[in-house]
Amino acid sequence: METDVIHNADCLSGMKKELDDKSINIVVTSPPYNIGVEYNSYNDSKEFGEYLDWIEEIAKDCFRVLKDDGSFFFNIGDKVSDQLKAFEVAKRISKYFKLQNTIHWIKSIAVPEKGITIGHYKPVNSERFLNNCHEYIFHFTKTGSVRLNKLAVGVPYADKSNIGRYSDIDARDRGNTWFFNYETVAESKLHPAEFPLDLPLMCIKLHGFNKNTVVLDPFMGSGTTAVAAHRLGCKYIGFEIDEHYIKLAESRLTQKSLAVLNG
Repeated sequence: METDVIHNADCLSGMKKELDDKSINIVVTSPPYNIGVEYNSYNDSKEFGEYLDWIEEIAKDCFRVLKDDGSFFFNIGDKVSDQLKAFEVAKRISKYFKLQNTIHWIKSIAVPEKGITIGHYKPVNSERFLNNCHEYIFHFTKTGSVRLNKLAVGVPYADKSNIGRYSDIDARDRGNTWFFNYETVAESKLHPAEFPLDLPLMCIKLHGFNKNTVVLDPFMGSGTTAVAAHRLGCKYIGFEIDEHYIKLAESRLTQKSLAVLNG
C-alpha cells in the first residue's frame, strides 16, 4: 500500500481500490457539510437522505480500513436553523463505530466578566437564532475503549501545586472543548471549507503516533491533514476529486519539506 500520496479519486472507489483492510491508524476528515458551499467539483446540496446514505457508505469503508485500536475523527458543522443534522450524520456513522468522545471546536468565546473576547465566527442575520460559534469533532472508535494520550494535548495547571499530585508534568486533561485560531477571510483560504492545521495536529497527538503511523483523510481538500501528518513525522494517504486542490496540497507539502530541510 503506497503512503504519502494524495489520490485523484472519489474516496469510496479509491479506498476500495487502494487501501487494505485494517491498514490505517487514524482517520481525520471533514466532509462537505451539505450546506451549499461552492466547491470546484462537488455539489454540496444533495437531498439529505441521499447525503446520509453517502456518509454511511464512507463510514462503512473507513471501518474496514481502520485498525482495531484506531481512531476516526470526524469534523462537521451545521446551519443554525437545523442543528440536529450533525447528530443525524453521527448516528449513521454509529451503525459501524462507537462514539467515544464528542469534541467541540470552539471558534469564538466571550468572557465579559474577565474582559475576554477571542476568536471569530460567521455572523447570522437573524432575530431567531444565535450565532454558531462551534463545530463538532466526533471521535469514533471500533470498541469505544481505545486508550488516548490525553496529556499530549494537555494544558498547564492553573494551580501548580497539582504537579506531582495528579501528574509528574505541568499538564492536565484539556477536556472536550478545543479553541483554535484560524483563517476566516475567504480570499486568504486555499479551500472554501479549510480547517485549521491545529485540528488534525491535535487529533493525531491525542490518539498517539510514531513514524509508522498512517493517517487517512478521505476528503483531503487542500492537504491540511497531510501537512499535519508530515509535520509530526507520520505517513499519510488522501483522496480528493479536484485536481486544483491536489496541486495546492502538494505545493504546501513541498514547502513544509523544504522548511524542515532548511531547519
